Amino acid sequence: MTDTRTPVEPTTPVPTESGVKPRWLWRIVKVLALLVLILGVRAWQQSGTASGQAPALTGVMLGGKPVALKAFAGQPVLVHFWATWCPICRAEQDSIDALARDVPVITVAMQSGGHETVARYLQQEALHFPVLNDPDGMIASQWGVRAVPASFIVDGAGQIRFVEVGYTTGIGLRLRLWLAGLR
Repeated sequence: MTDTRTPVEPTTPVPTESGVKPRWLWRIVKVLALLVLILGVRAWQQSGTASGQAPALTGVMLGGKPVALKAFAGQPVLVHFWATWCPICRAEQDSIDALARDVPVITVAMQSGGHETVARYLQQEALHFPVLNDPDGMIASQWGVRAVPASFIVDGAGQIRFVEVGYTTGIGLRLRLWLAGLR
């Protein structure tokens, strides 16, 4: 019997004098360009945010209970800035609510209106995480927050260990809190 099959051509084109690059090389270039873009945006979002020793954070929560970041000494805490008008914050609010049941969390409602407005939003959304209202953005300014959501993982010694601006998964925050507790 004679083999009548046509030979299979290589799937990767060979560069020619015309400068055509292999398809896989273009894909790698595109992926690298996207990665550089994402990392650049992330660096810009996080530029100017607090680092090192966490700024002082004290106030009265919506429920009337006083809060101070230093009260959490010895354990990691999530300081989470969000806003009622932020669609990305809305996408992760259930994760923050679940985290607040298990670990120390202080959320700061940035420029979201008065206490009644924020309390009404929490009730409508059935959220129970602790909220420190920041109607004029003064607290956010002290922490260098320019975009929300912004999450700071502060270790038990009061050092900021991780900063995330933009959507972050609940498991990602839990992992960062766990890592901050190891130090």
